[in-house]
Amino acid sequence: MKMRLALGYLLLATSALAADPAMKPFVLASRGSGDVDGAAKTARQKLQAAGFEIAGSYAPYPGALVLAVTNETLKTEASRTPAGGYAAAQRVTITKMGEEVQVAYTNPSYMAAAYRLPGDLARVAAALEGALGRMEEYGPSEGRSAKDLRKYHYMVGMEYFDEPSKLGQFASHDEAVKAVEAGLAERRGGSSKVYRIDLPDGRQTVFGVALADGCSGDARIMSEIDFKAIRSTGHLPYEILVTDGDVRALYARFRIAVNFPDLKMMGSHSFMNIRCAPEAIEKALKAVAGTR
Repeated sequence: MKMRLALGYLLLATSALAADPAMKPFVLASRGSGDVDGAAKTARQKLQAAGFEIAGSYAPYPGALVLAVTNETLKTEASRTPAGGYAAAQRVTITKMGEEVQVAYTNPSYMAAAYRLPGDLARVAAALEGALGRMEEYGPSEGRSAKDLRKYHYMVGMEYFDEPSKLGQFASHDEAVKAVEAGLAERRGGSSKVYRIDLPDGRQTVFGVALADGCSGDARIMSEIDFKAIRSTGHLPYEILVTDGDVRALYARFRIAVNFPDLKMMGSHSFMNIRCAPEAIEKALKAVAGTR
């Protein structure tokens, strides 16, 4: 009897794990010889054929290109929560490492959990896999379940998803969007616009923002934290989310940690070496909103 009960508990535990598998933030689609421009052209064609819209693109540093992609499913799912807009764009990346070109993309199901969407974006994940392929998930040495991601923070005292940087507040959604557009056009805080996506609810607009100055700079930060053989270029760019008249961004200690959850606190390639980044990023994004 005891043996049967123990076996039953084991089966239940195994079933629970299978229902909520560990995930990693990025998916390697392919790797091989070639060049960034050629791989990017092919990726664009495949993505558009699969129904994706290229919302914007940029090269954060030599040998790397980021394509921000969206589709109707992403927009609809992102509009189902007040802060879902952060997930409206998935990032497809082409990165040159020596003689190898790596094509990768953010894992939609990982991002859906981390950004607390109601669904898991499985249809988007399947569409990206169908368009670009899927070799393996990667990033941290160990993955995290959806349950863990929905309550994720790096450590005690660091921010959760629902503790964002508050960049500004305006009388209306349109006024807030115009302020962000103006800040990006003027490249305040070393910023530039990568994309803009308006969600169908009419209450959320998300901007992809490239940063180039000092400790907030994309190249500066990634040179320290993105050091593994398969690059996590899809961490970029950062987002500004306008919801009604509120302008916010995920606090950088969350935004960086959720994509690099196994980054050490101290030593080489660690958070300590970019300790100036969270405040610098927030300062730059406040400049975009015109509130600094």
